Amino acid sequence: MKTICKWISEYMGVLVLLSAVAAMVWPEVFSLISPKVISPLLGVIMFGMGLTLKVEDFRVVFSRPKDVIIGCLAQFTVMPLLAWTLARVFQLDEALTVGVVLVGCCPGGTASNVITYLAKGDLALSVGMTGVSTLLAPVVTPLLVWLLAGKTVDVDVAGMLLSILWVVILPIVAGLVVKRLWPRQTSAVTAYLPAVSTLAICAIVLIVIAANAGKLMSGGLMIVLVVMLHNVCGLSIGYGIGRFIGLSEAKRRAVSIEVGMQNSGLASSLASLHFAAYPMATIPGAVFSVWHNISGAIVARLFTRSDSKS
Repeated sequence: MKTICKWISEYMGVLVLLSAVAAMVWPEVFSLISPKVISPLLGVIMFGMGLTLKVEDFRVVFSRPKDVIIGCLAQFTVMPLLAWTLARVFQLDEALTVGVVLVGCCPGGTASNVITYLAKGDLALSVGMTGVSTLLAPVVTPLLVWLLAGKTVDVDVAGMLLSILWVVILPIVAGLVVKRLWPRQTSAVTAYLPAVSTLAICAIVLIVIAANAGKLMSGGLMIVLVVMLHNVCGLSIGYGIGRFIGLSEAKRRAVSIEVGMQNSGLASSLASLHFAAYPMATIPGAVFSVWHNISGAIVARLFTRSDSKS
């Protein structure tokens, strides 16, 4: 079983891509799954994150607060502004604009920690940034969405705050509590958690893309291009910021990956919960889930290859 789970987690990008393809080919099958299960699936991912976190993971916040603050500032400025700019440049409609902005305003995702590890970046900084940006998200994410998209559509700031608390913060806290109370049992299941998270992400992608397969087929290339640019520009600018302020190579990689990789599952969940009048708003999050795992694997490979050449 552990071998299977290891294979699932190692080929996360491939499995997410296959899920997207399957949803496009057989939308009538996967559209039978209710979008209401997206939030519980995200809760499972966050619960798993809580089970894997340790007190040591947060020590970087206090031992190197400057690095974490710089990283989080970049996270909540670069990606939201990029999202807003790309939506304007490509003249996206209201629904897709909201979806892209939601992705940009979300915190970093757990996949960024895996990619940072593979890229030989500063893993402690990556985990610290993910943790801090996630804790800030209930307040920062709704406010940023309101500032950037509030003039276009109605944004329920209080409702989004509560949603993030329920589907992100509460499961993480529950995971931390369970680990504290039953450390031995938690340690026994830790090896399976990346595979569980991968399957949950695949399920979210299946549900969202199947529900909007027809619209994606008719005009999906535009949003795929926007999502790819959003991610690649985020990765590049994040690395550039680290280089500009003189961070070490390992820290630059961590900041780059944390800035460029978002909790896109949260974006899809918030879109389905609070922007039901705009079904296509869920699409950018699903496309981002597929693409950032592919680009993350490519970036990790490029970084490690540069190490071997030097």
